[in-house]
Amino acid sequence: MDVPLLQLTNVTKSFGAVRALKGVSFDLKPGEVHALLGENGAGKSTLIKVITGAHQPDGGKIEIAGAETRHLTPDTARRLGIACVYQQPALFGDLTVAENIALRLEAKPFLGRINWMDQFKKAADLLAQAGAQIDPKTEVRDLSMPEQQMLEIACALGTGARILIMDEPTASLTRKEQLLLFTLAKDLRRRGVGIIYISHRLEEIFELADRVTVLRDGESVGTCMVEETNEADLIKKMMGREVTLFSHDTNARPAESRVSLSLKNFGCASSGVRNINLDVRSGEIIGLAGMVGAGRTELARAIFGITPADSGVMEIEGAVVNVHNPRQAMLAGLAYVPEDRRRHGVIPEMPVSNNISMAVHRSLFPGGWLRASSERDFAQKWITDLGIKCSGTEAPTLSLSGGNQQKVALARWLATKPKILILDEPTQGVDVGSKNEIHKIIRRLAEEGMAVMMISSDLLEVLGLSDRIAVMRSGTITAIMDGKTADAKSVMSAALGQIPVEGAAS
Repeated sequence: MDVPLLQLTNVTKSFGAVRALKGVSFDLKPGEVHALLGENGAGKSTLIKVITGAHQPDGGKIEIAGAETRHLTPDTARRLGIACVYQQPALFGDLTVAENIALRLEAKPFLGRINWMDQFKKAADLLAQAGAQIDPKTEVRDLSMPEQQMLEIACALGTGARILIMDEPTASLTRKEQLLLFTLAKDLRRRGVGIIYISHRLEEIFELADRVTVLRDGESVGTCMVEETNEADLIKKMMGREVTLFSHDTNARPAESRVSLSLKNFGCASSGVRNINLDVRSGEIIGLAGMVGAGRTELARAIFGITPADSGVMEIEGAVVNVHNPRQAMLAGLAYVPEDRRRHGVIPEMPVSNNISMAVHRSLFPGGWLRASSERDFAQKWITDLGIKCSGTEAPTLSLSGGNQQKVALARWLATKPKILILDEPTQGVDVGSKNEIHKIIRRLAEEGMAVMMISSDLLEVLGLSDRIAVMRSGTITAIMDGKTADAKSVMSAALGQIPVEGAAS
């Protein structure tokens, strides 16, 4: 039998009184994709940090290629052929793509001089292997989240890793980019590379993985061949109970409900958004579908005044409004929960209470004097209302799971009492249970009369939540579909511009 590339036996890890890992055993074979599943907080991140040397285990044994390894450090792990592609890219925004790759691979310049031609060529080769069409001279801060993810994969390929960890690698990728990633993973598997694959998208597990291990509350609750299990069984193992992923049940919106947001020939030349004609009614969830680069996020940013519109008209409840910045957007009744919650949604180092109250300081403290007790009471109301799981209002937001951080970001904007809520990838990178809870919150907000515009790359999410679906391509809306009758094929066809779709926008 082949010696496992990686063997963990009864690994434990505690942080104070919290036992993050409780005797976890896990192995990875050469040429295998082994999926690791579990809710946020189940211990996946801690286990990955133990494997990469970022955390030292309190007990248990780690073997790499049959040899026991003690005091594993990040440098040792890298030299032993372990690489990780994290969900949140760890890149230097002010450096170019080529410079980020060179730093990651620790290239040693000859006689102190850097051969930039060689660096750009090496970067271009690695990006091509990863299926990424990115100019190596581009500054990383100008890359989209999917492009940053592909850059991380290119960096991992450059290390020649034998053990590759992929942590939510497709969270912000289009279906086309996902398929490129799967092709790459299968090619690495044929070369004998072992891949630990972490994803909250169960369909990916069945498409790519050979085996799957489920963690719950720091313990491994089962390992099996993927072909011997199903979604319902995996969800039950993760949650310890039955959970319905999508009800595919749209809201019973009255036909006479008022138009909350109306866009007429709306556009922003600098971001490529053009000729947008769309009405969003109170109590309605409009899903914005399309490929990455179609202009969905750019449209949201134009509506919210981050990159102000320069053509067309925007009306809120029948009145024309001119929004040139987010402050004006808030005063007009708009709220926007952005795609990247760690960079733009929350300030991780600040307490939950500060994050929740941040957008309403002027109304919460009209005299300019901050009152900690009032802020805590205000935050506690939202913690209770949205079911945010945390140790208290003063808990650092970074200590919360991804799903709960997303709820904090949502609470911040709901606190402004908006008429229209724009959600950009509201469940990206959150576990099954948190996703289910966030869906219930979105539905509840619509039922209470809020107009919701939801951007999502998860087509099942769009189909399952939307009353209507607006499909974008090349910066404009190409089709508007009824959420009750739309299906994946029709949405993707409109997104790719393959066939005309009934109801297409002019």
